[in-house]
Amino acid sequence: MAKFKYIASNEDTGLPIKKIIRSQFNFSGRLMGQIKRGNLVYRNGSPVPGWHTVDIGDIITIDLPEERSDFAPENIPLDIVYEDDDLLVINKQNGITVHPTKGCPNHTIANGIMTHMLNSDQSFKIRFINRLDTDTSGLLLVGKNSYSQNEIAKQMRAGTVEKHYIAVVCGIISEDEFIIDKPIGRPSPDEIRRSVLDVDLGGCPSRTKVNVLERLQHPLTGEHFTLVELKLLTGRTHQIRVHMNYIGHTLVGDWLYGDNHGDLIGRQALHACRLSLTHPVTGNPLSLKSDLPEDISKLVGFLSK
Repeated sequence: MAKFKYIASNEDTGLPIKKIIRSQFNFSGRLMGQIKRGNLVYRNGSPVPGWHTVDIGDIITIDLPEERSDFAPENIPLDIVYEDDDLLVINKQNGITVHPTKGCPNHTIANGIMTHMLNSDQSFKIRFINRLDTDTSGLLLVGKNSYSQNEIAKQMRAGTVEKHYIAVVCGIISEDEFIIDKPIGRPSPDEIRRSVLDVDLGGCPSRTKVNVLERLQHPLTGEHFTLVELKLLTGRTHQIRVHMNYIGHTLVGDWLYGDNHGDLIGRQALHACRLSLTHPVTGNPLSLKSDLPEDISKLVGFLSK
């Protein structure tokens, strides 16, 4: 369980503990209420109300409230890249939905995390901070408490979280580096597909940076493809898939957006390969990487012959 600690200085002498907590820790009002109701503030190891004052050298600690998701545990394989008391990062395999939905109520990453939680004697509420489509693989970030989730959400709004993807797309991209700056929206609530949509019609500002890594060719048909690295500058649903389709370079295997190369790979060739952020509790930089999965690696190898 996450725990926060502060040692009172001379300037803190006589101040109420709740004032010190507000000045030293960026807790939301809702979280502060939960901490108060749970009697989770301690002075020198003993529970204490927030109106009590401190002396120099007093050690103030705050526990976060204990929470636990109640998804059914299942034996879903998890490739854990990083874990501590506040965060869990998984290298997600393709073909697995992240979170239970009406159409997919079980056999999800969340069900697998519940098994991991039980096996490791942990208790936390599963908070997916980034989402990956069912057939997208790579780094999936999970917050173990509301504080971590909220702090990383602030970093995302400030644009300091870096999310990089590798993709194989149809056709040759001639420009080496550029930014796609087109709003994305949902043309119809009954349609799962997104599209470039004017802001006046409900589109949200969306920006994707594209870097060409290698230009490829099918050894038998002569068709051209491009290996790209993509950096999300915003985070919209299907953003990469929509933007690449809009510029005429649909992801290989992305049947939803019109590609018919299902014979080359059985899903869209998209992998979340790098994730960089500031740890929400320690403040230390956190940089994580994931190698290309076997199916995309084989695809690139085949098209490079």
